Amino acid sequence: MKSSILSLVRGVVTITVRGESLEGFVNELSRQGIGVWDVKPLSEGRMDMKLPLADFFRLRPLLKRTGCRMRVRHRSGLPFMWAKMWKRKGFIIGFALFLTAVIGLSSLVWDVEVKGNELIPVEDVLQVAKQEGVYPFQWIFRLPEQDKLSASMTRKLPGASWVGVTRSGTRITIQLVESTRPKEQALRNPHHLVSKYDAVITHIYAEKGQPEVGKNDRVKKGQVLVSGIQGGKAVVSKAEIRGLVWHEYKIEVPLVYKQKVYTGDRKQRGYLYFGKTAVQLTGYGKVPFIQAETLTEMDPLTWRSFQLPIGWMSEKILETAEMELKRTDEQAQQQGIERVKRDILAKYGVDSVILNQKILHEKTENGKVYMKVHFEVEQNIAEEVPIVQDQGE
Repeated sequence: MKSSILSLVRGVVTITVRGESLEGFVNELSRQGIGVWDVKPLSEGRMDMKLPLADFFRLRPLLKRTGCRMRVRHRSGLPFMWAKMWKRKGFIIGFALFLTAVIGLSSLVWDVEVKGNELIPVEDVLQVAKQEGVYPFQWIFRLPEQDKLSASMTRKLPGASWVGVTRSGTRITIQLVESTRPKEQALRNPHHLVSKYDAVITHIYAEKGQPEVGKNDRVKKGQVLVSGIQGGKAVVSKAEIRGLVWHEYKIEVPLVYKQKVYTGDRKQRGYLYFGKTAVQLTGYGKVPFIQAETLTEMDPLTWRSFQLPIGWMSEKILETAEMELKRTDEQAQQQGIERVKRDILAKYGVDSVILNQKILHEKTENGKVYMKVHFEVEQNIAEEVPIVQDQGE
């Protein structure tokens, strides 16, 4: 008899029989209609064979009659697998409950996100979405069709010309396109444009107002560049004025500095997270590092196109140390100048142009490089000054 899928479903037992009357035992099996297969004679009066689990319990009287003994070598088939699983029924039930919970949680809306709104408050959008049945912990299968939902929300949201609703896993994204509104022009009082610095004019273009200076003119701080009195009337001056300005900086750069480096030693921790709650499963113990930096990586569980609010979070704790490094005088000088250049652009505008630089004084003392540097910068030099009119006029 050959092994079949049916016999595996019913269960198969592999036994070793030993005794002086093995032939008689085989004959008894044949007379009783017990089918065996894979019969293999062995040394020392032994024999291996396979038989169905249902016939296994019929062997005892046959063994007694023939004076043989048997030993079970292997069990296979569905009945034995079920018996093993039943011993672990707690784990199986827990896994089934976990799988049920995952499928259930993946069928809920966990987050509603609003994008594209500038004038319409997020609270108003979420309120309208809730009226339409879109809110956290709502069943996904109960959500309205996206085209109908978009049209309804567009009608209910004043100031919105279009509302798009999309779903990615358990997250709903509401994308707004607001109606175009004319920009409200702020009322501005008439004013002059005066110079903020001592400078030499490199460019001047007056859109409104009366120009008082021209290109290449040297001006003082506070001097009127474009007058707000034009044709006997006070106007709001508007102009683009750039000029050469000289700035003097005192720079101090240490020759020895500290820098953070990674030593290569690390410790890892693993967490199972659910929403905003995380349970540590691996990497227990204190961190053995005095100085360290932690890097966190999230690996959410996904099912098809759904990203579930549970997953694995790993933390890598990297040991760091501070190293003392040295600069040459030239490197310190260059770094100090570059630092001041960044400061000039941040302070006077990114459209400022550094045309020239000159080191007026330099010395090395007490482990530091001291410099006094003169910078020539082309920048915007105009600022507004209100026109004070006589109340008696």
